[in-house]
Amino acid sequence: MSTDPTAPEVRNLKQMLQYQEQAVVSRMLVKNPAGNVTLFAFDGNEGLSEHTAPYDALIIGVEGRAEVTLGGVRHTLGEGDSLLMPANVPHAVHPVGGFKMLLIMIRGVKE
Repeated sequence: MSTDPTAPEVRNLKQMLQYQEQAVVSRMLVKNPAGNVTLFAFDGNEGLSEHTAPYDALIIGVEGRAEVTLGGVRHTLGEGDSLLMPANVPHAVHPVGGFKMLLIMIRGVKE
């Protein structure tokens, strides 16, 4: 094991973030000009109301299950499932019990 805190390390996404009662917890894993990667843990009764984002995003289910509404269409997302969400399309996340997901947001490159 390296003593360098910046050294790459294999981590388990399920164990990196714990559920908190009546809360949505998040942890930013990567943030740079190209985009960011955020891990979320939703308590069973918590979610994200409908909103839009200015960038394309990819959701990857890490644990549990959720109903994700994207442009008015409902999708069921479970562990290992992914859903691409285009920029500016309304979306919402409604967990079915505890749910963990990885959100990868990609910013457009300006030329």
